[in-house]
Amino acid sequence: MSTFEEGFAVTEQAADSVLQALGDVSRLARQLQRDARMGNITAIRRGTARLEESLDLIRQRIDSATQAWPFAQEDEVAYLQNQYAAELQEEARKNGLQLFERDGRLIAHPSVVRVLPGERAVRIDRRQSSAIRPTKIVADLAKLQHSPPRFRHQPFLESLYGAYLALSQSDTADRLKLGGVGQVVRLDRIYNLFTGLPGARREYSQLDFARDLYSLENSDVNEVRSGARVSFPASTGTRNPRGTISFVGPNGEPILYYGIQFTGDSR
Repeated sequence: MSTFEEGFAVTEQAADSVLQALGDVSRLARQLQRDARMGNITAIRRGTARLEESLDLIRQRIDSATQAWPFAQEDEVAYLQNQYAAELQEEARKNGLQLFERDGRLIAHPSVVRVLPGERAVRIDRRQSSAIRPTKIVADLAKLQHSPPRFRHQPFLESLYGAYLALSQSDTADRLKLGGVGQVVRLDRIYNLFTGLPGARREYSQLDFARDLYSLENSDVNEVRSGARVSFPASTGTRNPRGTISFVGPNGEPILYYGIQFTGDSR
């Protein structure tokens, strides 16, 4: 069976052949138009014969183009489920892009790629696209690596803070206002609160959450509007995979998150 990249390339080439034949017909039709204006009967007969030949060629090339895509519908879904991720990784390797697999997703730092076989689509971070040619996906991921982040860190931090207060002791907000230190709350509990609605985890996976935590931690945003500052203590929790949330660093190194804590503004 062909790869998707090979299938897209063959189909593109077949479409190019149709366009070339159509261009030849257009050129012959313009010549016939000129011959008719001049009243050249011999040229008209010669031109109509050539048009007929070109029409036969167009039919052949259209037939080839409509049969160029080598995958049946059921094969498309199977390929996306079982082989597409490996093809993406190989294409990334050839182009010097590091693409790691984690929890059924692909990570081209800092983007998370999810393959959606039923939709014949991929989701890169929060954007879903049906344009899934491997060379295009790899080019898009490489471009994202060199683009300024679009992620809005401050609203995300405020959401974390709201969830943190909801899961903390009742007097935590008052203690933080006085410059105190809040308790450590496990981040998987925060994630559970974020994704409590039906279907929410399908749209926002724990890996997506870990990516957003990593982006926040590596930004210059660390303070909520009330003045409390965030930190992500590892504690002893990272020694046990249970209860941790993981991501992948730029070079494939594991990044583990366990807890979140806020410290009040003592100024």
